[in-house]
Amino acid sequence: MASTTTISAEEIEELREAFSKVDLDSNGFISTDELKELFKTANLPLPGYRVREIIQELSQTMDQDNDGRITFDEFVKVFQELKSSEVAKTFRKAINKKKGICSVAGTSEQSGTQHSYSALIALLRDGESLEDLMKLSPEDLLLRWANYHLEQAGCPGINNFSSDIKNSKAYYNILNQVAPKGDEEDISPILIDMSGLREKDDLKRADLMLEQADRLGCRQFVTATDVVKGNPKLNLAYVANLFNKYPALKKPENQDIDWSSIEGETREERTFRNWMNSLGVNPRVNHLYGDLADALVIFQLYEKIKVPVNWDKVNKPPYPKLGSNMKKLENCNYAVELGKKEAKFSLVGIAGQDLNEGNRTLTLALLWQLMRRYTLNILEELGDGQKVTDDTIIQWVNDSLEQAGKNTISGFKDGSISTSLPVLDLIDTIQPGSLRYDLVKTVDLTDEEKLKNAKYAISMARKIGARVYALPEDLVEVKPKMVMTVFACLMARGMKRV
Repeated sequence: MASTTTISAEEIEELREAFSKVDLDSNGFISTDELKELFKTANLPLPGYRVREIIQELSQTMDQDNDGRITFDEFVKVFQELKSSEVAKTFRKAINKKKGICSVAGTSEQSGTQHSYSALIALLRDGESLEDLMKLSPEDLLLRWANYHLEQAGCPGINNFSSDIKNSKAYYNILNQVAPKGDEEDISPILIDMSGLREKDDLKRADLMLEQADRLGCRQFVTATDVVKGNPKLNLAYVANLFNKYPALKKPENQDIDWSSIEGETREERTFRNWMNSLGVNPRVNHLYGDLADALVIFQLYEKIKVPVNWDKVNKPPYPKLGSNMKKLENCNYAVELGKKEAKFSLVGIAGQDLNEGNRTLTLALLWQLMRRYTLNILEELGDGQKVTDDTIIQWVNDSLEQAGKNTISGFKDGSISTSLPVLDLIDTIQPGSLRYDLVKTVDLTDEEKLKNAKYAISMARKIGARVYALPEDLVEVKPKMVMTVFACLMARGMKRV
């Protein structure tokens, strides 16, 4: 793998620390078997099949003596390549903070405030729905965003982030469009100097353009040479970063929009997304049905519940332009086959086509069985193979709380759970000092304060390593089944079985 994106000295130190955690004998090497754990420690979790592909490539290009060992320098080179491609995927995350659909989550460098939830509507074309927009790939969404601003500037559009941006002219106009104009309160204007457009040399023009990008704090990921050569991965990362910081989209006025479609994700759907993302699936699931259309995430979920997947039978991206959906459909057929034959799920009437096309009812039927099996596996591990009941979990929770001098609960329907205080106390018991109790409201809570406590509890549970996938509302409303999963995941963390 060739070195690409520059990594800062601070990042190098973080990678070195991650490497040392896996290199237990401090001999300067790790085995290929440990590579997946290293990526996880370095905050770049990858699915098993992707790690296997990297190991195969490493053995062909770096591990010349074929001894199955990887040095720190080799790992840094791999990380650089991966980072440049992964950054572009943050675009998908950046448009997805509002109930899983259609929000612009980049925060302004000046104000630190979140941009309008509904701004992506500006990118819709005639006859297009939000659902259609969210099914676009990250690259296509970025192109849509770039062309929106080029159209606003009265400039020609682009079809790619390689040959069409080599002369930097499109970048100049996008920078000029998204730069703050001073028309928002407390945000100072940033003037983009467009004189570089008159430069005749492409390389010099690209360098001048990047100087203007630097004024916005968005020079990362590309050099002038990368722009002129049209390196697609690095340019995609550059544009994704620019979008994240300055989306510069405004909700169209006087448009007949069904706003319920923006906030139309159900709590059940959001729970499933939370669960999948809590397990570190890659790519991250932002749009529940569209992101499962090739079944790659489903295969990772099967592995999480200890159902073996033959990755040699799985089609992996990038898919060919012709026949790409057929490749995805083959994956979905295999996913259903695994569910029926290996997982022994009840999938009557469910075919691969249903997953591929995003059939809501049938997709949720599979996801429910996957999540149920995962929860049962957690409980089984907690009991060392013995059946774990609600009473077992409640007893452990109360024993832990009592030892710390904190209030106990009567069960998963206990009214005090609506305040999230038992959950927060348990988190503090498992990892003392991890909470800031000054952020927690404890007396005469309003509904809004209960929700704030719940959000803090869920956030802190995940921060200490508990793979909690319930929603804050489940705690506030004391939904006993979901409350049980919260305490079960915390119990697993407390017993170091996460």
